[in-house]
Amino acid sequence: MLFNSYIFIFAFLPLVLLGYYALNHLDYSRAGKLFLLGGSWLFYGWWNPIYLPLLLGSIVVNYTIAGKIQSYGRSREIIPPKKRLMILGVCLNVALLAYYKYMDFFIFNVNLLPGVELDYLRLALPLGISFFTLQQIAFIVDCYRTGLRERDPVDYALFVSFFPQLIAGPIVHHREMMPQFRATDNRRFHTRNFILGTFVFSVGLFKKVVIADSFEILVNHGFDSAETLNLLEAWLVQYSYTFQLYFDFSAYSDMAIGLGLMFNIELPVNFRSPYKGTSIINLWQRWHITLTRFINTYIYKTILRSFPELNFKAGMAASFLAMIVSGIWHGSAWTFVVFGMLNGAAIVVNHLWRKTGIKMSNWLGWLITFHFFSFTLVIFRATDWSDVFKIYKGMLGFTENTFSVAAVKLMGSDAPWYFNLASSPVQRDQWATWVLTLAVLFFIGIVALAPNSMDLKDRFKPGKSVLLLQVFIFVISVMMISKASEFLYFQF
Repeated sequence: MLFNSYIFIFAFLPLVLLGYYALNHLDYSRAGKLFLLGGSWLFYGWWNPIYLPLLLGSIVVNYTIAGKIQSYGRSREIIPPKKRLMILGVCLNVALLAYYKYMDFFIFNVNLLPGVELDYLRLALPLGISFFTLQQIAFIVDCYRTGLRERDPVDYALFVSFFPQLIAGPIVHHREMMPQFRATDNRRFHTRNFILGTFVFSVGLFKKVVIADSFEILVNHGFDSAETLNLLEAWLVQYSYTFQLYFDFSAYSDMAIGLGLMFNIELPVNFRSPYKGTSIINLWQRWHITLTRFINTYIYKTILRSFPELNFKAGMAASFLAMIVSGIWHGSAWTFVVFGMLNGAAIVVNHLWRKTGIKMSNWLGWLITFHFFSFTLVIFRATDWSDVFKIYKGMLGFTENTFSVAAVKLMGSDAPWYFNLASSPVQRDQWATWVLTLAVLFFIGIVALAPNSMDLKDRFKPGKSVLLLQVFIFVISVMMISKASEFLYFQF
C-alpha cells in the first residue's frame, strides 16, 4: 500500500484514524494502541504478506535481546555478557540485511573468480528492511550504552512498526518516539495537528504525483531506453533525475511527517532543502538527516575510536569510510560504492578547504556543490556502467548532433499532451525542448531559493486562503494519480 494510492487516502487512513481515536475516546487506550499496531502491520503486509513474518520475527528477536541487555542494569561498566548480547543483536540485524540485500552482489563478485559459477538467489528486497533494521540496531546499541529500557512489547512493536515511518524512514530513536505515544494528551484528537498534518501531507502528495512522477518519464527513457544521448538530452536527463529524486524523497518525508501529525506524533525532519547546501558537508547535513545521524553516531564514531590516535587524519579517514558505508546502504552494486567514495572524497576536500581559512562565496559554493552532487547522482541512478558512460559522454558532447534534441522522442509515448500543441513534428520537438529547458531552470530556482515544506509547516496559520490552496493541490494531485508509483527510496 502506497501513500499515493486511492485505497490508502480514501479507505485505509480514514479507518485507522477513526478507529484509533474512537477507542482512545472511550478510554480504551491499550486497545487503541493495538489497533494502530494492527493497522501498521496490515499496511506493511499489503505489499507482500510473505514478508510480514520477517518483520514480526525481527521485532521479537530484537526485543528479546534488548530485554536481556536491560537485565544487566544501567551500569556503564563493560560487562562481557552484556557486550556479547549487544554484538549478537547488531550482527543478527546486519546478517538479515546482508542476506536479502547484498547476497546476490556477493555472488556476482565471487563469480568473477576463475572457475566459479554460483547461482543467484534473486531475492525480492523486503519493503523497509533497510530502515527497520537500522532502527533496531540503534535501539540495541542504546540499550547497551545508555541503559535504555523498554518493558512493554506492544510499545516496542509500535516503535518499530508505526506505518508513517516504517517503509522509508525517518529512522527514529526510541527516546524521541515513545514519550509521544505514552503522552495522555496525544491520544485525544487535536484539530490543529490534524489540519496541519493534512496540509503537509497534501504538499508531499503534490510533490510526488505532479512533480517527481513527471520527471520520471524523461529519466526512465533517458537512462533505460535511449541508446545514445546528445549534449542537451544528456543534461536534461541528468537534471531531471536530480529533481525526481529530490521531490520524490522530499514528498515521502513530508507525507510521513503529515501522517504523524494526524496522530499527534512529531516525526523528526528528514529532508530540509539539501540543494540549498553551500558545501557538500552542508548538503549531507540536510539530506536524509536521520540516516546521516545514524551513520555519525553508530558508524563514524565507531570507526574513529578504532584509530590509535584521534587527529585530523583519523577524522578524515573515518568520514571517508562512513560515506562508503552510506553508499553501500543505498544499494548492492559497485555504482553505490563509487557514489559513496566520491562523496566521501568530496567531504574530505571540503574539510581540507576549511583548514586553509579561505572563504568562498555562498553562490559559488552552492554552484559547485549542486552540480557535483548532481554529477554523482548519474552513478547513483544507473543500473550498470554503460548507462553511466552514456550519460557522461552525452554531457561532455562526445556524441553526434551535439546541440539538437528531440524531446518528445526522448520521452517516448508517455510524453505529456501539451508537447503536441505544435502542428509539425519539428515545431513539436522545438516546443518540447523549450518546455523542458525552462522547467529545469525553474526547478533549479525552486530548490535553491523557495521555502521548503518544513518552513511552510512552521509558519502555518489556518485560514480560508490556506484551506483553498490545500484543497487545490490535493484535488490536482488526486486527479493525477493515474497509477500508484513507488517511492524511489523503497528500492533502498
